[in-house]
Amino acid sequence: QVRLVESGGGLVQAGGSLRLSCAASGITSSLYTTGWYRQAPGEQRELVAISRRGGITNYADYVKGRFTISRDNAKNTVYLQMDSLKPEDTAVYYCYFGWVNEYWGQGSQVTVSS
Repeated sequence: QVRLVESGGGLVQAGGSLRLSCAASGITSSLYTTGWYRQAPGEQRELVAISRRGGITNYADYVKGRFTISRDNAKNTVYLQMDSLKPEDTAVYYCYFGWVNEYWGQGSQVTVSS
């Protein structure tokens, strides 16, 4: 059974930092594309960052230079380091693992106060 467990969300002031973690079990994460998406109230889910097999990463323009995605395949874990946070980054953040099948984390609330 595949399970993704997220941690690290919370409340932070603008300009602060948070680090999200997503630990996967039941899969070999090195085979998967992994990433982070977010969904703000009343908005559609949107891509934040992707880490592909082989180490290629891609970022949405609105987080480039502020967020960093990384992965530890030995721990089956993906991370999202979020720096210089802005109030518009407030959303529920979801981790994602995709290959033959797709799996999603339970979501982590990130709230950035001004």
